[in-house]
Amino acid sequence: MIQDFFLQHTYLIGLVSFAFGFLGLPIVVRIAKAKGFVVRPNKRMSHTGEVPNIGGLCIYVSVMFSYLLFDFSQITSNQFFLIGIAAIMVIGFVDDVLVLSPLTKLLGEAFAGIALIGFGDLRITHLHGIFGIGEIGVVPSYLISLFVLIAIINAINLIDGVDGLASGLGMLYCLFFAVYFHLVGSTSWSILAICMIGALAVFFIYNVFGKKGKIFMGDSGSLLLGYLITAFVFRFCEQNAYHVVPEVYHMSAAPAVAICVLTIPIFDTIRVSITRIKQHRSPFQPDKNHIHHLLLRAGLNHIQTTCVLLSVSVLFIGLAVLGRNWNIWLLLFADFALATALTLLLWRILNKKLYGPNADR
Repeated sequence: MIQDFFLQHTYLIGLVSFAFGFLGLPIVVRIAKAKGFVVRPNKRMSHTGEVPNIGGLCIYVSVMFSYLLFDFSQITSNQFFLIGIAAIMVIGFVDDVLVLSPLTKLLGEAFAGIALIGFGDLRITHLHGIFGIGEIGVVPSYLISLFVLIAIINAINLIDGVDGLASGLGMLYCLFFAVYFHLVGSTSWSILAICMIGALAVFFIYNVFGKKGKIFMGDSGSLLLGYLITAFVFRFCEQNAYHVVPEVYHMSAAPAVAICVLTIPIFDTIRVSITRIKQHRSPFQPDKNHIHHLLLRAGLNHIQTTCVLLSVSVLFIGLAVLGRNWNIWLLLFADFALATALTLLLWRILNKKLYGPNADR
């Protein structure tokens, strides 16, 4: 009876995930400090003291415990997906502890992707008319899906640069997909997204407002978040490609809608990569040119930066919903035009702050 009640009110499942995280995160913090799983202050970070960096471990445990508690019947049909989730978390955890090379990390992401795409058979099989292409073959489907998965995972990983940003954006993205999956009757996917919201909410509190209990998400958390967001994107696009959702909720521009929702990490990754290449540097070389770094240089603190980017993300999600049935290219153009305009505005503000009123002359 209790389980039926929660399944009828799926949003309450997020409270269960929150409770697991609330009980487990202090334990993770203590273990991390005892074992030395911490980040020490350096030139690329503004925190003081040693801060645990394995918050993803608690997020994973909270999500899996609550998800399997209320949707255990799906474990057989989703076994490879669940294996992939565990794999990506382990890859991130090892990177947090030992610091993997970019190539090793990429191969690990590909391995986890094969579990989802190859064995779990959750992949992009239809291009929604982009370049006049509809359904695609198996090999192109695997390659495109793997590229999209690695791109989203690393975009989410790169945006994790200030307190609360990755977890805050993650909650917004999961909320969008949780609501959509609930409306179209994909209860299992809605539950998973809601579980993620609950787990991220606990982490957000500790990450932003924690003092002695402060913790970072680490790659174990950001890779896990990117992996799950990618799975939601695949499911969302496939449902709309084959019209398996009620017509009132069908989105003909589904791929563009997904890109629009994820604009901040995607656009920022593209912008930073192009900048590095233009400067004859590797696109994988870290720097302080990400959007959150620019906002910090403009004079905002971590919390203000996170609030600004969360507000902008809500704006892009609104654009996605508004343009859900526009032409795909039109929505993509509107999305990137708005992102470009906001970035140029930020650069203008930053130039005036750094060089004074004569910056534009």
